[in-house]
Amino acid sequence: MDKVARRQVALWLLICSAMVFAILVVGGVTRLTHSGLSIVEWQPIVGVIPPLDQAEWDETFEKYKKTPEYQQVNHQMTLDEFKGIFFWEYWHRVLGRLIGVVFLLPFLYFWLRGKIEPSLVPKLLGIFILGGLQGAMGWYMVKSGLVDDPRVSHYRLTAHLSLAFLIFVAMFWVALGLLAERARSAHEAGVRQLQRMGFWLAILVGYMVVTGGLVAGIRAGKAYNTFPLMNGHLLPPESFILDPWYLNFFNNMALVQFDHRLGAWLLAFLLPWFWWKIRSAAVSSTARLVATLLLVVLFVQIGLGIATLLLAVPVGLGAAHQGGAMVVLGLLLWLNHELRLAPAAGRTT
Repeated sequence: MDKVARRQVALWLLICSAMVFAILVVGGVTRLTHSGLSIVEWQPIVGVIPPLDQAEWDETFEKYKKTPEYQQVNHQMTLDEFKGIFFWEYWHRVLGRLIGVVFLLPFLYFWLRGKIEPSLVPKLLGIFILGGLQGAMGWYMVKSGLVDDPRVSHYRLTAHLSLAFLIFVAMFWVALGLLAERARSAHEAGVRQLQRMGFWLAILVGYMVVTGGLVAGIRAGKAYNTFPLMNGHLLPPESFILDPWYLNFFNNMALVQFDHRLGAWLLAFLLPWFWWKIRSAAVSSTARLVATLLLVVLFVQIGLGIATLLLAVPVGLGAAHQGGAMVVLGLLLWLNHELRLAPAAGRTT
């Protein structure tokens, strides 16, 4: 695989990664505007075309009127108001289909032209399969809100969110590997320690994504809208009121929000320490730059999270906070990759 082909494939994957970021933000707005249950059918092909005339809009609205959300929450909604929530969900679904097309067609082109090395093909096919599973999970999530309770399952929502991040991680990491090959030789002990720290910090960000999904799913951001304490408590006394006890970690607003806050506090302390250690390590100037960017973005993200909480989750801030999580993860992946580059690749001491 020559250098030009590697860069072409990497650019394609970076474009796909940017599209995943876009759909994450649109998905956040869709959730926060309560638009996700406005389309009650999953039609991967014909669903690309929205209602085009009054008769089609009336038919689509009548289908929505049969849902628990309309009957229990939005029974006074007009057709014009329905169009407002319909289009957020519609563009969310269209963007998901577009990502599939933008991934599949160039993949087939690069593969048939011999621009993808054989060892990379299974990885790319795996990413495509993950994309298909993500679409299915999205519909599985929506179905949970079309039965009795006009809310989607927070377990399914968290799985849907986590799959989006997993797809982003896979595409972005492969793209980084194509742009700069990672080291196959041993690093000095200090850099190996940084590599391990970077890995566990990425796991911690993954934990934040999962707990954030649970916070969103049970709308825990609407409660305990104080900071740094939770209504005057470090850990609210009602954090373990559910039985059996382990359900509190998934269904109890107090404990779910506490768990998410705990992850943020850990990142707020661990990442500056990580940044400080990188400054004195034998790593590239690029690694130091990315570490600084990561530190700045993390504190912006924490600020967004605090503002979102204090203002009881306004749509703009909530969507920005969700998108910010992917920016933090992307920078951390980039930094982890830089720490694994060959020692001769532009090192400074």
